[in-house]
Amino acid sequence: MRVKRGIIGARKRKKLHKLTKGFVSGRGNLVRVAKESLHKGLAYAYRDRRQRKREFRRLWIARINAALRQRGQKYSRFIHALKESGVDLDRKILADLAITDPKGFSYILKSVTDA
Repeated sequence: MRVKRGIIGARKRKKLHKLTKGFVSGRGNLVRVAKESLHKGLAYAYRDRRQRKREFRRLWIARINAALRQRGQKYSRFIHALKESGVDLDRKILADLAITDPKGFSYILKSVTDA
């Protein structure tokens, strides 16, 4: 006799397929593979939300350092001078200034190193 599976299992599979929409090939269609891919994807998403913050900080530091090297300064000394002078600009803002407003960045550098 043919047995149609219950509605609860169908609902679970439907939810799984909805979450794995856009996954390539069997990762989006086959239940077992889709479930594994979803778990792995969620784990990567959790991990990479933290890694993204690290990567951006590294990018900002590299940009600030490059701008400082063009002006004959070192990153570590500049950051120390910022702290000593009480300037509350974070690395994100400093990196943006170094790219979009070089004169403003030079002004900050001059005011910090002269003080």
